[in-house]
Amino acid sequence: MMKIGCLAWGSLIWKPGDLQLAGQWHADGPALPVEFCRVADGGELSTAICLGANCVDVLWARLATSSLEEACTQLAEREAIPAGRHDGVGTLLVHEDDGVDGLNRWALRQGLDAVIWTALPPRYLNIESRIPTAVQAITYLDGLEAETRAHARDYIQQVPAQIATGYRPLFADKLGW
Repeated sequence: MMKIGCLAWGSLIWKPGDLQLAGQWHADGPALPVEFCRVADGGELSTAICLGANCVDVLWARLATSSLEEACTQLAEREAIPAGRHDGVGTLLVHEDDGVDGLNRWALRQGLDAVIWTALPPRYLNIESRIPTAVQAITYLDGLEAETRAHARDYIQQVPAQIATGYRPLFADKLGW
């Protein structure tokens, strides 16, 4: 029976939807480069893996399914990733510790056979893989109106404090979030 873990650093933590967890989120996940760098469909500046960003310890949970295909399908549906898009869910099949890959070593320590995560890239100005600078991120958030601004603020405030990205203290300083 395959043991599958899911990594998270954003709304998946407090709103897993139909992703079937086998327990609680754990704070001792691997360190990954995460930043508030993806303008999401709801207008918030969401967290995403962002090469060059500060590495933060993400959260993880075991999934209730032992099927990697089912786990990926659940995550893709939760994240509203279109069926034809194959880069939206990242996967790692755990192998014998070769001493090289940090994520693999972390997964071995947790007793996992596979790990999945949301792999949507940064997005700014409707351009995939474009990363906003800190100034652009603040300007974007500061320019949001009413409900979208409240939604973006709530998102940032609900992301666990351990997701201490480089932009986060700037949002607190410049926007009071």
